[in-house]
Amino acid sequence: MALPINITDLVNQRVVESARVEYKSDWNPGPILRTICAFANDIDNWGGGYIIIGIEERDGMPVLPARGLEKKSIDRINKELLQKCNLIEPRYLPIAEPVIYEGQQIFVLWVPGGPERPYKCPMAFPTEKAAKAEKAYYIRKMTSTIRANQLEEKELFMLANNQPYDDRPNLAANIEDLKSSLISEFLYEVNSDLHEASLKQPVSDTAVAMHLIGGPSELRKPLNVGLMFFNERPDHFFPYARIEVVDKPDPTGLGMTEKAFTGPLDRQLRDALSYIKNYIIKENVTKIPGQAEAERVFNIPYEAVEESLSNAVYHKSYQIGEPITVTVTPEKMEITSLPGPDRTISNEDIMNCRLVSRRYRNRRIGDFLKELKLVEGRNTGIPTILQAMEANGSPQPVFETDEDRSYFTTILPIPERFFRSESVQPRTKSRKRRKLPEIKELILSTLKEKGNLSSNELAAEMGYAKLTATVVKALKELMEEGQIVYLEPDKPRSRNQKLCLARKD
Repeated sequence: MALPINITDLVNQRVVESARVEYKSDWNPGPILRTICAFANDIDNWGGGYIIIGIEERDGMPVLPARGLEKKSIDRINKELLQKCNLIEPRYLPIAEPVIYEGQQIFVLWVPGGPERPYKCPMAFPTEKAAKAEKAYYIRKMTSTIRANQLEEKELFMLANNQPYDDRPNLAANIEDLKSSLISEFLYEVNSDLHEASLKQPVSDTAVAMHLIGGPSELRKPLNVGLMFFNERPDHFFPYARIEVVDKPDPTGLGMTEKAFTGPLDRQLRDALSYIKNYIIKENVTKIPGQAEAERVFNIPYEAVEESLSNAVYHKSYQIGEPITVTVTPEKMEITSLPGPDRTISNEDIMNCRLVSRRYRNRRIGDFLKELKLVEGRNTGIPTILQAMEANGSPQPVFETDEDRSYFTTILPIPERFFRSESVQPRTKSRKRRKLPEIKELILSTLKEKGNLSSNELAAEMGYAKLTATVVKALKELMEEGQIVYLEPDKPRSRNQKLCLARKD
């Protein structure tokens, strides 16, 4: 059974935090079983972790090239793994996958957070009476597996009745509500070995491999996270699970525009960010006498918006029937989601912009967003926002919540110098009627300047409010002439499809 993650990215910790990856040079059942137990307990709701057997570790990083395992040892490891995991109480089995990495055989264990935590396992190996040996609870602290102390054991038992909402089965849905096309597109985008199998096997088999199905054997149901990413209308199951962008140029509402973004969470996020980038964010250029370079300033830096909105999608509670709202006024942008941060983050931390979360609300949503490289999940969001605002000359952002932590708002103020100078020249996009040859030349120059773009992004960069028939005709002719191509030619209808300039050999 292939894993729903790219092995190279996993080994090099590109999409998974170091605390969630453990390397073992060889099969050693004692320490490995304790780490399985710790990942399954998932005390911080990070989503469990991965154990990579066949690669040595030094200072938390893999020692490459991999030493690997003998191929004949794989069957033995599989058998011993099953035998040892029967000693975990309650019983827990990780997802195991032999993998060839850079020509070497390795063995990967995927250990998602368990639905029946807390788990405990024998403290010592080997023993003929391991089933009766003293057992203990294990947890992860940073990059280490340790035995839980008395206080941490109590915390584990408190978490037993608090399985994250995104990881729960949805009794109102059926497995058929998971769309195989969306799952296959995701696996293709993250370069998973599971992609080829997903094109041939039933969606239920792929969903099992991706840990998207839960519940008792007689009532198997899709997990909430599966419906959030692999159903065209998650808001049918989670009311108002969408992003609303409101542009309010006047306090009275005159000239106000509203746009709602629905669909799978990653699509919502991408579409909302693309809309904000093309229609909300503006750049002003001030010519300075005696200086070759002009002064450039944005009303809101895109990097700050990207991090703020991504964090809202990641940390929102989808049990609360309220959308994520983005409100833009001449003075600021406000991004609000419900509820607020947990109480491990103090009011003083919020005031000082130190929002370091120990525990994640949506462990599975975070995994998918990280694999798609839409978030990092390493508590880097707030520093990135601060840095982007400072680089743009913007006032410091403000983070707001109330005493009950019922909401969380990120306020991104617009700098005064954006409006100050009379010599400011707003960047505008030409909207004059163009002839077909001119449009074709503009398409080529835009792709050369901006890089790969979707057809809608390309139209927006060219100054069009939407994709017009003339632009579509120009694109068709350029493709027939071989001047532009699809970035993914074998998937012309992919929702993430981009156009790019053809290579000249």
